[in-house]
Amino acid sequence: MAMVGLFWIAEGDVYVGAKPSGLADGVRLTTDGVLALGEEQSGLLLWEDVRSLTVDDVPVKTLKRHVGAAVDMVLTLGLGGHDEAPLMTLRVGGPGGETELTAYTAAAIGYSQREYDLSRALLARLTEGAATLHTTLAAMSEWGRRHEGGTPRTAEREALLTEWVTG
Repeated sequence: MAMVGLFWIAEGDVYVGAKPSGLADGVRLTTDGVLALGEEQSGLLLWEDVRSLTVDDVPVKTLKRHVGAAVDMVLTLGLGGHDEAPLMTLRVGGPGGETELTAYTAAAIGYSQREYDLSRALLARLTEGAATLHTTLAAMSEWGRRHEGGTPRTAEREALLTEWVTG
């Protein structure tokens, strides 16, 4: 399993945000479409009906966010609470309008601006047509099946995203 930008790649499966566990909300990108997972959302939006993929509410790293996350962690741990990752919203545009899906973020203190920008470009690329979609998802899945050892460092994540965007 590894985080690459806004994506969580576990073996051959590609998720937007963190891979959900149990009944938690999540979004999986399959060769058939965008699969909504969780207790609050479910269903498959077929790629042939997907016109756009955009994402909102994504935490992007800033000094203020970094300091705030550290303070929150100290307070949460000190008070015996549980820290929960923030949710982001994936908007799936189709012929009938937009469908909003939620997924937990995988980055504890946020994503770098570059990873965020590349991830948005990659989401847009997935809507360019069937050939691009299948080639891009296949490359991401194949990398996930070959990759071992957790999330790569920032430079490698950015290089992977760039490769998948430019395909």
